[in-house]
Amino acid sequence: MRCTEQPKTAARDFAASPDASVSRGPGSWIARLSALLLAAGCSSSPPPAPPPARAPAPAPAPSARTTPAPAPEVRAAPQRRARNWDEYRVHAAQRIIAATPSGSHTGQVIEPLLAIPVLEIELNGDGSVRRVNVMRPPRQAKDTVQLAIDAVHRAAPFGDVTHLPRPWKFTEVFLFNDDRRFKPRSLDD
Repeated sequence: MRCTEQPKTAARDFAASPDASVSRGPGSWIARLSALLLAAGCSSSPPPAPPPARAPAPAPAPSARTTPAPAPEVRAAPQRRARNWDEYRVHAAQRIIAATPSGSHTGQVIEPLLAIPVLEIELNGDGSVRRVNVMRPPRQAKDTVQLAIDAVHRAAPFGDVTHLPRPWKFTEVFLFNDDRRFKPRSLDD
């Protein structure tokens, strides 16, 4: 169906007629509305182009007083089942590193170390942390113990341990450098 000038003039004439404002029953407003819609739909000019997309506003520059964003939650990547506690400890150390990227490192350990806390991590059957015991606190930089404990909790759960012999626990040594960044001893070559 092609639009012509006839519906426009008919709608204009109908709206301008003295009888247009008088209601002539339930169907008169429908006729008026139909005529106006028909006239509006038959315009000869193309619809206006959509406005150009705006470029996203640049992110504000970080200030010196901003707090760091919380570490993203570590999701358990599908991994093969550990055959023994040594393999399990290596998988757990890799998760701890992944969960604490800003507080850990994987490079070479340079002596002398700032602190070497030793933790015993006791697990539930699903690999969640049941308890963390401090086996050996460092003589200095005692705050590194809490940094290590927090890293363990951030990385948990470590994966099912029901196939491994009891007790479900392992020991991890945290090697802290002067920047208070650690490397688990299980990953030290």
